Amino acid sequence: MQVFAKLAELGSFTKVAEAMQVGRPHVTRTIQDLEASLGVRLFQRTTRKVKLTAEGERFYERVKEILATIAETTSMFDRSGSTLRGRLRIDIPSAFSQYTFIESLKEFTQAFPEIELALGVSDRTVDLVAEGIDCVVRIGDLPDSSMVARAIGTATMVTCASADYLQACAAPETPQDLEAHRCVSFLSGQNNRPLPWHFSVDGQDRPHMPHGGITVNESNAYVQCGVAGFGIVQAPGITVATFLASGQLVEVLSAFRPEPRLVCVLYPSRTHLAPQVEAFVGWLKAHFPMLHPSWFNAH
Repeated sequence: MQVFAKLAELGSFTKVAEAMQVGRPHVTRTIQDLEASLGVRLFQRTTRKVKLTAEGERFYERVKEILATIAETTSMFDRSGSTLRGRLRIDIPSAFSQYTFIESLKEFTQAFPEIELALGVSDRTVDLVAEGIDCVVRIGDLPDSSMVARAIGTATMVTCASADYLQACAAPETPQDLEAHRCVSFLSGQNNRPLPWHFSVDGQDRPHMPHGGITVNESNAYVQCGVAGFGIVQAPGITVATFLASGQLVEVLSAFRPEPRLVCVLYPSRTHLAPQVEAFVGWLKAHFPMLHPSWFNAH
């Protein structure tokens, strides 16, 4: 039933084999045996797609309920995490691929030693179902989606520049002063357009479209451009904390810090949430404000 449900979700024998870490022939044989035992065809197979038949759709609805009940039943007496096992594929934004966040994941693996983490790092929009990813963490506004989004906290945004840049160019005193400065733009992973910056002016949010000579589409490279003196950047505090502490970056416009940006964890469905995903979401929400207290706040 687990193999069947995964194939219904991913629509590919190869993706199921990769997600479940088994051979493709095993997946094919399992489905063939299941169809033979039921006496019905569960999937329509083409060279490009595997789709549920009408009988498969009916069977899938029942299987989801059964698997959820089994997961709940097998963990009803033990909340320590020792009964939870399997592979958990998560994807985090590049901004979170810092030592403080990665180190904190050790606590999760210690609490749930039988769960194998597969960690992806990207700033792009991912197709969780098609790519076999269990859940993603994202910062900022979310696109309209069928995904379940659970807010876990907020991230402080910091506007800063290298000490060398600020020696050559006087630090801006207001957001309007940015017109006379070079700014590094960040390319959105959702629509492939530069993201606007935001400032809080007299209690109101004021967007600002940065301009300059370089645009970057990855968070760590974006911050490195600021360190290298390409211009002013606006980034989540966790990505610049080390450089602010060393003096390589200096915060500007601190009086106009924008409202913190929402941080959410997204997953495909609330009706059949794998227990290891539920455990990770719960752990992340409980531990999020402690991952880097200076720059994160609990929601």
